[in-house]
Parts: sequence; structure tokens; C-alpha cells
Amino acid sequence: MPRFLSLFLAALCVTSASLAVAERPNFIIIIGDDVGWNDVSPYGHPHVKTPNLDRMAAAGMRFDAAFLTCSSCSPSRCSIMTGRYPHATGAAELHMPLPEEQVVFAGLLKEAGYYTGAAGKWHLGKPAEKNFDRIMGGGPSGCENWETMLRERPMDQPFFFWFASFDAHRPYKEGTIEKPHGHDEIVVPPFLPDQPPVRDDLGMYYDEISRLDDYVGKVLALLKEQNVLDNTFVIFMSDNGRPFPRSKTTIYDSGVKTPFIVQWPAVVKAGATTDSLVSSVDIAPTILQLAGLPMAPTFQGKSFAPILKDPKAETRDYVFSEHNWHDYQAFERSVRSKEFLYIYNALPQLSGSPPADAVNSPTFQTMLQLEAEGKLTADQRGPLVTPRPQEELYDVVKDPYQLKNLVDDPAYAKTLATMRKEYQEWASRTEDEVPQEFTPDKFDRRTGKQLDAFKAKKKKAS
Repeated sequence: MPRFLSLFLAALCVTSASLAVAERPNFIIIIGDDVGWNDVSPYGHPHVKTPNLDRMAAAGMRFDAAFLTCSSCSPSRCSIMTGRYPHATGAAELHMPLPEEQVVFAGLLKEAGYYTGAAGKWHLGKPAEKNFDRIMGGGPSGCENWETMLRERPMDQPFFFWFASFDAHRPYKEGTIEKPHGHDEIVVPPFLPDQPPVRDDLGMYYDEISRLDDYVGKVLALLKEQNVLDNTFVIFMSDNGRPFPRSKTTIYDSGVKTPFIVQWPAVVKAGATTDSLVSSVDIAPTILQLAGLPMAPTFQGKSFAPILKDPKAETRDYVFSEHNWHDYQAFERSVRSKEFLYIYNALPQLSGSPPADAVNSPTFQTMLQLEAEGKLTADQRGPLVTPRPQEELYDVVKDPYQLKNLVDDPAYAKTLATMRKEYQEWASRTEDEVPQEFTPDKFDRRTGKQLDAFKAKKKKAS
């Protein structure tokens, strides 16, 4: 064990021993799978049925500028757990297990006397299991064991629970909820074509979000029944954007901006909102601080604890995100301020195809058909265009969907230079470099079919 880590754990034991059990807050992270930030009603969606999230936002704080470090399932989760950017976790690409040597904040809580549990989707790999006292799976939604874990926990210990759904990950099927969303309830973003198959696809995605919302309500109701709601810090968030073209795996807002609601009645004022920037890499240091524990020296994020008491407090000027291998080779990085988004793409010759499951979706297949007929608009052709710009710059206030690239506009030359400098300094600070070799594509970018070269490689390995 590195000396700095052994010293840190010794300090952790001293700190935790000085805190009375009753004083320690409990922590729960409820993480949706592939849920877009504005596809829940607290963020203004007029029709998605999420009444429990509405109540959670009314009782807590809604963060309007919360961002993920990437828009890819397992790397996003590993980043949250370690408080490190994906390229610094040893698990930057989809399905990579988190290495055993990585410091996980759940394990630090466990070391300090917390009971730690995970229920639902795991996706962190085998070595990370040591950080949890109990791990349970789930059924179709991934949420079925959340109440069980709450009911069967030791009642004399503070707790941290990681409640991870499968909703709203593909594939979809009809009948997820009793009253499905209809065509007239669908909001089609301008980068997708407004066609019946697309509305059908979005409707079934909405249905899974509603099913997830129902389980959120059950968790909050049980916390109240157990008389621990007031002193339990609960986050609702997503791991990445909606599983549709120009959303999941991208580092536009549609990919990395996340719904982020915090309820903690003992501390957070009901009905509060904040536009202060926060990143998912900030969750680990925040929770450790709120638990009265020292910061791990491995953390790369910043605690947003000051914002919980003062929504106008600022803890950072920029957030940073990345896109690495997720079905296809990739290397993209972004810097986001309140006003601008900058993107650097090391592989502009490759298309921005959605992940393979979304390629096989009715939405993308409709887009391919419209493209063949010359009917896709310029705003909808993004995932099909090659080459792409190596750099992109957007005014997110004037252009919330990031559709007008300003990188060649002389009026924004100073802003471009500033954002480019911020990216370079972050890359240096976090030791991020463009790799010499890339993991190759596993699937065809237009058909979603597994490539023969990958099949042959897999067969040879077996």
C-alpha cells in the first residue's frame, strides 16, 4: 500500500472514531441508466410522468448545471466512485473493470463504520466489490431490490447505498407502465427527425423513466417510514444521456448534462435551485466531507458542499468531460463553462455514430432512410457526417442544443483561445494524453452489426 494511502486511512480511522454515529448522515445515490437531463418533469419536460422526482425537487435542491465526466455507462460510474476522471481510473473504456488499487469512496465510508450496499446494475467490475458489505442484482428495471436492502440493513450503522437502475437502457418493449406515453406527449429535439417511429421510440424510453420514478418514490417513502429521511443525503442522477443519436456517448449537453437533484431535509432548503457548475467527479469529495472524513489524496474533484447551504456559491468555473471507446474507437474532450462549450476531437475522420444499441433503434434506422432520400436537415445529419471538425465551440446560452459551431468565427477567437488553454491545462494536470494505439471498432457504425474482425479475434482468444 502506498505510504500516502496508509497515512490517509489512519487519519480516517481517527476522524471517524471522533464522530458519534447519530451525527453521521446517511447517503444514497440513485442513478438512472441512459436518462437525459431534460427528460424528467423537474427540468421542464411537459409530459414525462415523474411525480416522485417532482416531489424530490420540491423538497430539496435542483442543480441546473450538473455534468458527467463522460457519457458511457461503466466509465461514468467508475469516475463517480473514485472521484477521478475516466482516463485516470484505469477503466476509461466501456466494460473495463475498475482496477483493485483504485480508491473508492464507498470503501472509505465502509472503513469509517458505514454499512455499504449496492443494488441493481453493477458495471464496476469484480475488484470493486470489496468496497461493499452487500451487493444485490435486480429484475427488468434494476430497482426491485432497493427496498429490500433498506429494510434489511443494520439499524445501528450509518449507511451508503448505490441504487442503480437498468431503466432507461435499451432494448425497449411495450407495456412497461400501465398508461404509456402517447405520440402527442413526445418532445422531439431538433437534432432528431419528427417521424412516427421516432416518437414511438421516445415514448417507450419515457415509459422506462416513469417506471424508475416509481421506485424513487418507494425509496423516499421507506426512508420516511424508518425515520431516517431527514438525515439522509439522497442524489438522483443519470450515468449518461438518452440512448439516441447525438446524445449517449457524445460530450454535448445531450450526452453529459445530467438531472441532479439532492434531497437532505436536515440541511438543504426545500425548493432550492442552483445554476452553479458541478461535475460527477465532485460527488466523492462532497460525500467524504459531509461524513466528516478527510479527503482522499487521489480525488480529482471538488466538494460542492458549500452549494448545499448557499445555492449561489460557486465551486468551479469549468467542468470537463471525455469520450473514449464505447463500441467504437474515440478520443474527444470537452470544456464547459456556464456560457460556452469547447470540444477537441483527435479522430475527426470518424463519424459520430451513436452506440450500437442505438444504431439498431427505430430512430437511427429512420434517419438512415431519410438520409438516403435527402430529407435529413443539416441539424440532424451530425452523426453521419465525415470528416467532423477537430475543434468545436458553442455559445450554450444562445444555442442550447449546440448546433452552430463558432470555432471559425473571429468574434469568438478570444473565447476559443481561453477554452483551448483550459483544456490543455486540464489535460496536463490530470495526465491525459492521446494514445498511440486505439481500441478498434467492435460494430459497424451504420448497421450496428458486430464486425467480422472482432468475431475472429474473440474466437481466437477463446
